[in-house]
Amino acid sequence: MKFVSWNVNGIRACLKKGWLTYFQEVDADFFCIQETKCQAGQVEIDLPGYEQYWNYALKKGYSGTAIFTKHTPLSVKYGVGDHETEDEGRIITLEYENFYVVTVYTPNSKRDLARLEERLVWEDDLRVYLQQLDAQKPVIYCGDLNVAHEEIDLKNAKSNVGNSGFTDGERSKMTLLLNSGFTDSFRHKYPTESNRFTWWSYMNKVRERNIGWRIDYFIVSDRLVPQIETAEIHDQQLGSDHCPIALTLHVEK
Repeated sequence: MKFVSWNVNGIRACLKKGWLTYFQEVDADFFCIQETKCQAGQVEIDLPGYEQYWNYALKKGYSGTAIFTKHTPLSVKYGVGDHETEDEGRIITLEYENFYVVTVYTPNSKRDLARLEERLVWEDDLRVYLQQLDAQKPVIYCGDLNVAHEEIDLKNAKSNVGNSGFTDGERSKMTLLLNSGFTDSFRHKYPTESNRFTWWSYMNKVRERNIGWRIDYFIVSDRLVPQIETAEIHDQQLGSDHCPIALTLHVEK
């Protein structure tokens, strides 16, 4: 099965930049998007053969997630518990007989770190949730997680220490998750590969010079690791400040 994740930074804008062509070419079983920036009824995408699940933020033009899938789930859940960021449309979970698919748009701690404390609480709540799912069946967790885990995951590590997305707190929460029964699929396949990023600033020529961060992930339950076939970063695909990532797993729904 093929899984794709992409922070589209506004699906309506991305549709005008070739999103549908990429969607059709990649032909994924599951196509997860983050930062949809739309409300119900503001966009309609005709995707024959796919079911669509959207989680909209209450705030207009903000956040939001969606999953497009060829496979009807056993159940669908939006959010985790009653955490206040549920209003931001950040989480969708689809349940299947043999696994869960969870897509997430993790809150940004903000340039001045004003949201860092809330972000770290979010990470703890989400880790507990993923562990609860994992106790039932394996989990495929993806999205824009707004953290570069290790120095290899961004271009200028030393100058970014302590900045949003590369604080000790955010990085340690990712370490905790990975130590609790989960694996970063791309880093598993390519443990020493550098200069592979998924997000670039819109500043002049930053993307052309590949000054980026790897902050989009497919993270899977450890017991799925032997079933990882490919883990890819489609960094040539334009349309957003992020690029798509893809995972191929030998799993049956």
